[in-house]
Amino acid sequence: MNQLFSLLENNFEEMVAIRRYLHERPELSFQEVHTPAYIANFHRELGLEVREGVGERGVVATLKGGKPGKTVALRADFDALAIQELNDLPYKSKRDGVMHACGHDGHTATLLILAKALTTIREELQGNVVFIHQHAEELAPGGAKAMIEDGCLEGVDVIFGTHLWAPTPLGDVLVRDGAIMAAADRFEIVIQGKGGHGAEPHHAVDAVVVGANFVTQLQTLVARRIDPLKSAVVSVGHFEAINPFNVIADTVKMQGTVRTFDEEVRSQIEQEIELLLQATCTGAHASYSYNYFRGYPPVVNHKRETDFVAEIAQNIPEVENVITCPPFMIGEDFAYYMEHVPGTFFFTGAKNPVWEVAYPHHHARFDFDERAMLIAAKVLGEATTKYLSAQE
Repeated sequence: MNQLFSLLENNFEEMVAIRRYLHERPELSFQEVHTPAYIANFHRELGLEVREGVGERGVVATLKGGKPGKTVALRADFDALAIQELNDLPYKSKRDGVMHACGHDGHTATLLILAKALTTIREELQGNVVFIHQHAEELAPGGAKAMIEDGCLEGVDVIFGTHLWAPTPLGDVLVRDGAIMAAADRFEIVIQGKGGHGAEPHHAVDAVVVGANFVTQLQTLVARRIDPLKSAVVSVGHFEAINPFNVIADTVKMQGTVRTFDEEVRSQIEQEIELLLQATCTGAHASYSYNYFRGYPPVVNHKRETDFVAEIAQNIPEVENVITCPPFMIGEDFAYYMEHVPGTFFFTGAKNPVWEVAYPHHHARFDFDERAMLIAAKVLGEATTKYLSAQE
């Protein structure tokens, strides 16, 4: 049997224990203190070189193989979300209003045990492995960019990453050459009307009516302004007008997100939102403020590395299907790494076969089949060793 696979299987119980330990102790983006300290200590006990505070809160550990060669980077994120966990689990979050609702605890546990397994066979490795533990993936500007600026990719030849994916059945691995995840932008709008008595709307400029009209018209941007052969999403997720029941709103505040794959479409939507907002407010005698914040760029996989990982995954015993997936409209700052070095990001199916319902990521009842961590570790580990051993 593959020695690496045996090591991972023998340490699977510890992998699960680490995941559950971290799940009980979630930390929000840019507020991570205990988690990076735990990660750094784990790697130090393995005898690896460790840098803390990379890009502010990230951790980078380096494993030097017994033979000279190239360098593979593997990345896992470790921040949590501001969500109150509703799962009734023995390892549920101990922090009110904070939980690991996206699997980052699993990503971290996977990478730590993979580091342990690779350290055991380090003398056989023809090259080096860099373990990038990233903070703040969930909140732009994210941790990836700052970690890159702080040198986490120095000397790296290729990078691999995965996301445990609860909606996809255990045993499936999703890959895609090119854009696999979208650019994720945010906008904030304030519409300024003129408050008044609810019984006398003719003396006021109702910001709620103006805002509601704008949100309705906003849905036509993708349908009527964007090339139908190109993808985009524009969604308003926050609409606020706090007033007594009999008062016409003076002000409405809203926030939303834009998801795109094409840079021209991204710029067009940014401009079209303001043009529509301006027209709507002018016609209603209202004014506005508009701010558009560019978030993560699209995650664009490199073909050679994607094909390489797909072939690797097909030979992992627990993998039943390797599927070329459609692009996802979700965002990920793994995108920044692949702007600097070649690599690929894939999804590891994590839906338990007996579950009738797999709650989506960022849901208060989110969970995943922990066996997916072992599959992810095997794919990442095999990709690492095969890439290093393939050198001339």
